Amino acid sequence: MVSMRHHRGTYITQGSTPGPITSSSFHHGRKRCTHTHATTSRQLCILRPSSLDRHSSRRKPLTRRTPGVSQAAGQLVHIGTAHHVGDSLHRQASPQSICCPTLTPPTSSSRRANREISPRPCRFWEALSGICSRTIQHQDSQVNRLCISPDKRYLAAAGNQVVRLYDIKSTNPSPLLTFEGHTGNITGVAFHCEGKWMVTSSEDGTVKIWETRTGTIQRSYSHGCPANDVVIHPNQGEIISCDRSGYVRVWDLAENTCAHELTPEPDVSVSSVTVASDGTLLCAANNSGNVFVWRIEQEYDGTRMVPVTQFSAHKEYITRVLLSPDVKKLATCSADHTAKIWEVKGSAPKPGEQPKALPLEATLTGHQRWVWDCAFSADSAYLVTACSDHYARLWELHSQQIIRQYNGHHRGAVCVALNDYSETR
Repeated sequence: MVSMRHHRGTYITQGSTPGPITSSSFHHGRKRCTHTHATTSRQLCILRPSSLDRHSSRRKPLTRRTPGVSQAAGQLVHIGTAHHVGDSLHRQASPQSICCPTLTPPTSSSRRANREISPRPCRFWEALSGICSRTIQHQDSQVNRLCISPDKRYLAAAGNQVVRLYDIKSTNPSPLLTFEGHTGNITGVAFHCEGKWMVTSSEDGTVKIWETRTGTIQRSYSHGCPANDVVIHPNQGEIISCDRSGYVRVWDLAENTCAHELTPEPDVSVSSVTVASDGTLLCAANNSGNVFVWRIEQEYDGTRMVPVTQFSAHKEYITRVLLSPDVKKLATCSADHTAKIWEVKGSAPKPGEQPKALPLEATLTGHQRWVWDCAFSADSAYLVTACSDHYARLWELHSQQIIRQYNGHHRGAVCVALNDYSETR
């Protein structure tokens, strides 16, 4: 049994460890999945001892969220030139922390091309006041993706071939640890629920699992083509990645193999994947502007992936797809200069019934260029977007209004991470 804890921004599912995943998809692929295993060595203690084994612990009840977002201190991180944002927000309930890097977007279909880039400053911002409280120089590379550890102590900045781990609360501008081993741009990064290991995807065609205590590679799985994104299933026993050839792969960590393969739309690059915090849904988006949704069903002999729907969400590339913490909303970001919010419907169509698109709740307009990334607040009431028009924006989803616009960047903002949590009761 895997324990479950549901805290603002931290989601650990509870239930039986899943078995091998059955073959089910909109289209079935036959590409071979390979993996290698690497031994580890002790170097530096940063988080906690690492293990890919599934852990058992006492059952903990779900916690209830308070309305709005907590007032705990947080930071907004920007990478690139920026100045202090103006007046503080005139609202009591709003997100407390955001992370967002800047980079001029590539002109090709590839999201992030290898290039020589001067150091990018990482700026930590107070989300409410807009005050820049700290700056970190990220050396040698642009930053493609940011991820905050579940305990809110560390920031992982993924760039060209390396991930750097920073202490959020420290004034030390140097990284605590640098993860080296990829040979291409790193496109995705995610933490184990207790910070014991970290997973990355890369344009070098691999997905790697790292021990966060030492920075060593524990496992490496091959896509055979550039990998665009990776997420960790809440059961902590599976990772899900996607690639430029149009495949979505589910890797079973207990069996150390590719257990399931989906081909939503053959030969169309899958740009982003997201999994529900309760482990019930998997969503993927591709370069054709289409979204695909599966229901994840746990069965005695394994896991079934049941197609729920597929629909056209944008007329241009989808750069990011993200389920909200409460699993009631799905956000999509696109090259069409918009971000959209969809109402999540988890039921599969009845036999003979055509799949229907998820209901559109909102289209967030005002971006002048590609919208690259987004992040939900802990209570799912707010969304932060990063756009190559040099702005990051904080949206109140109920009113569809921009609460704050973070300006001063001289390059496009391409990724964002929100360090937010709320008090529980």
